[in-house]
Amino acid sequence: MQRTPAVYRLAQLFARRYFTSRNSLSVINIISKVSVFAVGVPVAAMVILLSVFNGFDGLVRSMYSVFDPDLMVVPAEGKTFAIATAEERMPAAAEGVAAYSYVLEESVLFEYRGRQAAGRLRGVDERYALVVPVQETITYGDYELRYGDMEQAVVGQGIAYVLGVKTALYDPLHIYAARRGDYSPLLPIDGYSRGSLFPEGIFRLDAETDGTYVYCTLDFAQQLLDYEGRASGIAIRTDGTRPETVRRQLASALGDDFRVLTRYEQKASMYRILKVEKLGIFIISLFVLVIASFSIIGSLVMLILDKKEDIRILFTMGADVRFVRRIFVGEGMLIGAAGTLGGLCVGLAFALAQQRFGFIKMGAASFLVDAYPVAVQATDIVAIAATALAVTWLINRLTVARMIPRTAIRCNIRHNG
Repeated sequence: MQRTPAVYRLAQLFARRYFTSRNSLSVINIISKVSVFAVGVPVAAMVILLSVFNGFDGLVRSMYSVFDPDLMVVPAEGKTFAIATAEERMPAAAEGVAAYSYVLEESVLFEYRGRQAAGRLRGVDERYALVVPVQETITYGDYELRYGDMEQAVVGQGIAYVLGVKTALYDPLHIYAARRGDYSPLLPIDGYSRGSLFPEGIFRLDAETDGTYVYCTLDFAQQLLDYEGRASGIAIRTDGTRPETVRRQLASALGDDFRVLTRYEQKASMYRILKVEKLGIFIISLFVLVIASFSIIGSLVMLILDKKEDIRILFTMGADVRFVRRIFVGEGMLIGAAGTLGGLCVGLAFALAQQRFGFIKMGAASFLVDAYPVAVQATDIVAIAATALAVTWLINRLTVARMIPRTAIRCNIRHNG
């Protein structure tokens, strides 16, 4: 039988007839419906799981957008650079830059009312709030790093909990930093410089960040760390221009002495882990889908056995093995397509309802959101649909090829002879 569009349409007509026929054995119809359900459930689960993961991914990214700037300029070598050198080159990179701020941070030891904790001190200048919306993270007190001549601090909620920091009290927060240069081992106290800040505010972000960082003024950090006139980075906010475009402009203007990092590059390991976790969720869900799709095998086997007489008639009328196989592969694809479509509809309905109403709660008051975050992405839906159809097509082809071998016509001719 020649391969023409009419032949393909005829094979699909047989497949649709078998799929919708009410005259087949009831057990075959039941198994077909079970197969549709078996395919639909893991498809719906994949949509829901990936949408929830996308929601958490978006939540993490939004949290870091109020801590990490759009771009961060760091020295190519060493830990710090001279601010004067950067100031000479920044005007040439002004295009696409809405605001920038100098930052100096280092690992230090905090002490408050007898309690101690290690963390990082981030010194920022007065323009930092124009670059990063740090005010959005303040839960107690204010974002005010200097009051007159008094140096103040904004403490992360996690480290404030460990140290027992209270903004309403006027007890100072002591900071100890390793002193650069040589010092006598006979006087180990000389190996550290000490400064004091008065807690003015507490910010909350994720556990890792607010359990590590304390904000102070750039002047205080420079004096404490003995980095007068130096900074460890330049935080930059773009004016809406694509960060990658501004990054290239900055890299060209600042020269080889500096590296320009996007927000992704600043947390490259974390974002890489998020991608790997999403891929892991997809692969595990795919295994479940493959196992569930095996139910189609039972439907096809019973249908082929039930239609043996129809197959014999088709062979007698001149149909070849390819045509007959195409009929039952089409039947299996109809089962897979129905299950995939149903699963997508159920999964999307559930995900959109959760996104709109948030009826499934996190169950803990310590989270930044009350309900599970959900974000549906079109690329995920396309990938799930394509994967489900590919899996069912492969299972159908293997099953039908096994049940209807190429020797079927010769066997049928011998039988008729």
